[in-house]
Amino acid sequence: MENILKERLDAKTVIFDGAMGTELYKRGFFVNVSYENLCLTSPDVVREIHQAYKDAGAEVITANSFGANFAALCKFGLGDKVREINEAAVRIARKVAGHSLLVAGSVGPVTPSEGETLEDPEAAEMLRDQISALAGAGADFILFETTRTRRDLTRILLAVNGMQLDIPFAVSCVTDTDAKMEDGTGAEEIFRLLRESKVRATAFGLNCGLGPDQMLSALEKVVRIADLPLIVQPNSGLPKNVGGRTISMCSPEYFTTWCMRYVTLGARGVGGCCGTTPDDIRDMCRSVNPLARVQAHQTLLAKTPEAPGQDPVPFAERTRFSRKLAAGEWVCNVEMVPPQGFELKNTVEKAIQCREAGFDAVNIPDGPRASSRVSPLVTAHMIQQQAGIETVLHQCCRDKNLIGMQSDLLGCAALGIGNLLFITGDPPKLGDYPFASGVFDIDSIGLIRVQARLNRGLDLAGKPIAKPTAAVIGAGADPNAIDMEREVRRTREKIQAGAEYIVTQPVFDTDALLRFMDRVPELDKTPLIAGIWPLASLRNAEFMRNEVPGVVVPDSVIARMAAAKTKEEQCECGIQMAREAIDRIRSRVAGVQVSAPFGKVSIAIAVIR
Repeated sequence: MENILKERLDAKTVIFDGAMGTELYKRGFFVNVSYENLCLTSPDVVREIHQAYKDAGAEVITANSFGANFAALCKFGLGDKVREINEAAVRIARKVAGHSLLVAGSVGPVTPSEGETLEDPEAAEMLRDQISALAGAGADFILFETTRTRRDLTRILLAVNGMQLDIPFAVSCVTDTDAKMEDGTGAEEIFRLLRESKVRATAFGLNCGLGPDQMLSALEKVVRIADLPLIVQPNSGLPKNVGGRTISMCSPEYFTTWCMRYVTLGARGVGGCCGTTPDDIRDMCRSVNPLARVQAHQTLLAKTPEAPGQDPVPFAERTRFSRKLAAGEWVCNVEMVPPQGFELKNTVEKAIQCREAGFDAVNIPDGPRASSRVSPLVTAHMIQQQAGIETVLHQCCRDKNLIGMQSDLLGCAALGIGNLLFITGDPPKLGDYPFASGVFDIDSIGLIRVQARLNRGLDLAGKPIAKPTAAVIGAGADPNAIDMEREVRRTREKIQAGAEYIVTQPVFDTDALLRFMDRVPELDKTPLIAGIWPLASLRNAEFMRNEVPGVVVPDSVIARMAAAKTKEEQCECGIQMAREAIDRIRSRVAGVQVSAPFGKVSIAIAVIR
């Protein structure tokens, strides 16, 4: 059986469409009619909605067949039209989708009329009738949506195991924030039942029931145990009470923000459920698609044959920074963000202060949180030239295609900027320029491979260059990642790809850092530099906790900051906690990278003094 759904989910993050019922209601169809029967009575309206989602960027068009089973249609006197309605639903969707987009045959739970009972075999047979009609009409896969109870799931599995199903299917459940269905069935039990099924599902989903923010809590629990690709389709959400006002948070931007977080956690499909609109999908698509376009780093450098390459410059001979790492000496870097304007005099003066205070290098981020600042490459060059201290320059995959990124890597070699840190980068939607395009030709692992190749005197195409580069290759890691399995796996892949040192996100929970290190055996030989952020105030602590991805600020840290009465005392408290963190991890790490909050290098200097 060709499994086109698996192929698409394995290749990239797939964009699903949004609500059908919401759009039909907007067009004047009240809930006393069968929305599925509109495929027969008002096909142009259904087609118009599908087209709006396609125009918005959806890559899966979901047929208007959710309630087109015998039990549901009987409530409208349409029990004899099961096959006719389901075939019409797929036909309309296919006309819009063409052959490039997928058509999902939507199947909802079989629910008897009030006062009636329905045995599981009878319900399974009704599902088979609907599945058969959808598959026969040409749906690419079956999407069992809004599965609310263990009984619903049991009936689905009974149905698919009792027929010759020749197309893939996905099961999507309604859960609470603890990933439990209405009857208390938890995610572990759901996946056990799916694994034991004779016919295996291709993907698992979460849909309906929860708004975008609440859905993240459920996904955090599911992602830890899931052994199937995950599809996430939240409702648009409910209005919230904010300072006594009831405010709807359900803008396309709000919806998109949470979908980005689903993708970061590893969701392979994202879309919307009740209340979501083509506007939501359009906005989300613009931000998620750049992430989805990231090339698989395993296949990026597959061009063969290539020249044999040269021996890299020995690690200890590349820079002063690498020499200290190779000798096992303690390193201490400071992170300084480039200014938003083009004047670099103040930045250079701060770098001089850091050199005189004993820092080994200045870490230069590249557009952190998708901000637009003066070129980090120019900043790094000016600091090295005028301040007399080495830099560690970030190389971000967001803003340039592969050709441009390779040009920058060669430019770094030409300017003597030898210490590089490779990151995938934050999508533009997270910053002040949400309408900018993210390129993401490749992720950080792939770019590490490119630099490792340049260090052997070979360019991206495998052609020899006159002289090998001598970059010191670094990579980032997040010891606080929600999906720790993925973070451990990717950290190991970064090292295998050629990363020679690792720099972590700011660490406030040192135990989490040590647990992470224990799970990555390669760190026994690969130096790890711990990120240290001296909190400048209670407000700074709360911002880091709530707004900065990949940073976890424990309750105990917030409590200590809150106990300090003035901003000055809070700053001193932040410095002290940073010093304590360094003391606790000093024997396990190669060094630290101390951030200068709000550009105040005096705070970073106070930490190492």
